[in-house]
Amino acid sequence: MPQKVGGFMALLGKNELQYAYSWKAYGADDPKVTGKPDSTLCNRSEGYEVLYLINSLAEKHGWVRKTTGLNIEKMIHDRLPSSIRSQKEIIIWLEEHM
Repeated sequence: MPQKVGGFMALLGKNELQYAYSWKAYGADDPKVTGKPDSTLCNRSEGYEVLYLINSLAEKHGWVRKTTGLNIEKMIHDRLPSSIRSQKEIIIWLEEHM
């Protein structure tokens, strides 16, 4: 079941993703954790990072349909060019291709 992220109810939770991922959590004091999409490189095989991207976009755009989140996951998995690697670049690409 999705949980709250910030003051926002996450669109998708860990058990709702369609693909297999590793699940390495970062500590709150990890410099990779900034609370907003940035130039940090994203590991597309890391479930928490994919969830973060999906739920960040859902919050930004007010999306509430799980199918939208699952479509984003599919785009990340199947269509996102390998040359696009930072969180910020991935979000820009997703927004342009939605």
